[in-house]
Amino acid sequence: ALDQPYFFAKTEQLFRYNAPQSARRVGDMLVISGQVDKAFDAPIEGVLRIGDAQGLVVLAKPGTIPAGGDIVRTRGQSGQSEKTDSAKPDSRVNLGGILGLLGLAVLGGLILNLMPCVFPILGLKALALAKMGGDERGAKADALAYSAGVILSCVALGGAMLALRAAGQQVGWAFQLQEPRIVLLLFLLMIAVTLNLFGIFALGSINAGDALTRKSGVAGSFWTGVLAAVVATPCTGPFMAAALGAALLLPVLPALLLFAGLGFGLALPYLAIAFVPVLRRAMPRPGPWLERFRNIMGVPMALTALALLWLLWRLSGMTGLLLGLGAGFILLGLLTLLGRAQVRGGANRVGLMLSGLALAIGATLLLPREPVAANRAAENQLVKSEPFSEAKLAGYRADGVRVFAYFTADWCVTCKVNEATAIQRDDTARAFAAKGIKVLEGDFTRRDPAIARFLAQHGRSGVPLYLYYPKGGEAQILPQVLTSNMLTTLP
Repeated sequence: ALDQPYFFAKTEQLFRYNAPQSARRVGDMLVISGQVDKAFDAPIEGVLRIGDAQGLVVLAKPGTIPAGGDIVRTRGQSGQSEKTDSAKPDSRVNLGGILGLLGLAVLGGLILNLMPCVFPILGLKALALAKMGGDERGAKADALAYSAGVILSCVALGGAMLALRAAGQQVGWAFQLQEPRIVLLLFLLMIAVTLNLFGIFALGSINAGDALTRKSGVAGSFWTGVLAAVVATPCTGPFMAAALGAALLLPVLPALLLFAGLGFGLALPYLAIAFVPVLRRAMPRPGPWLERFRNIMGVPMALTALALLWLLWRLSGMTGLLLGLGAGFILLGLLTLLGRAQVRGGANRVGLMLSGLALAIGATLLLPREPVAANRAAENQLVKSEPFSEAKLAGYRADGVRVFAYFTADWCVTCKVNEATAIQRDDTARAFAAKGIKVLEGDFTRRDPAIARFLAQHGRSGVPLYLYYPKGGEAQILPQVLTSNMLTTLP
């Protein structure tokens, strides 16, 4: 008896995993039809699903394929009784499952507010909170505009990721920070935001002035939400990881709904402050202190700009670093001149702004197309690691060696905090050495199709991911916020 059979190929780069399959019985044979990328004549290893929680490990060898037969309803297909060689995939999605995943996405976005990933935009989020201490109408308008910016940005990033994957690109969440040109544009934008917060020049769409009910204030809240989402969502937090991993397997509309749920969860604290009177009354009223607070918030934004410049160096080498520094200093001069022109009421403000835009476009075009190779060997590591590969992992497991595999990126703040506080420590190094634990590091700073596929196999769309393989055991997924005690007590 067969209940919705389906073949999961273990042989890589052969089957199109997201393509529909059909199945038919021909006598005592079962024929599974799918899509392949190229012709082949070698055996295929995989798992054949034959029922609920039942499957067989099979090795399919080349041979004669019989024609005809009776169709069998495969997993994800509607049943048909006629004799045919094809079946149409079922486009229906389980509503209860989608709602459960949506709840995980919202909860993941909410928890993301507490994750180290949000540190780079701490100033923007604090400034958005400070603005909500005003009148009820203005606070609600700001909160809705900020939330719209966050949600639309998450949907846009998720849609771009799904589109790239549908086009055959192996990309994951936060793919935008793997592109040197985008990092350079974000670096220049952070310089502009920093100078605006310091009061060097004024820009209505960023300025957080006193008039909360003006159109420019709402526009500023929207763009603050856009920037916050772009910079604050590189990492995956608890609950969010499962939801975004499932989004890779769902149809487009349910997947985009999950990304919208992530954005809603990320913006939920600000909506609560604006729409819950008790929380709103607890916020201080806007006043002259807000201008001073805005200047103070320029400090973390300046640190964010430096972090992006460091990331640009990691992605593009010395060429990217020098180009970023040069473009940054020129932009600094242009915006300083713009501020003076605004004070004098000069007529050259448009020209200065257009010059800044041309500078950003020109700098990105001058960046080298190919990213430089990663060089982690020169870094001082207490816990020595090897570059991750599935072949190396399989070799260690076959030899009965314990393995700790972790996946990180230079743009992932949570990853760096975990490395500093839990992984790269003396006690962790001693524990790993005593137990003979080998360490494999998957660097996802740059695009890596092999790592993207491996993350997807474990239900992840991005980093961090921490796996421990005990001697003779299967992978254990560790929490995304590590402690040294978790690692030193691994069996």
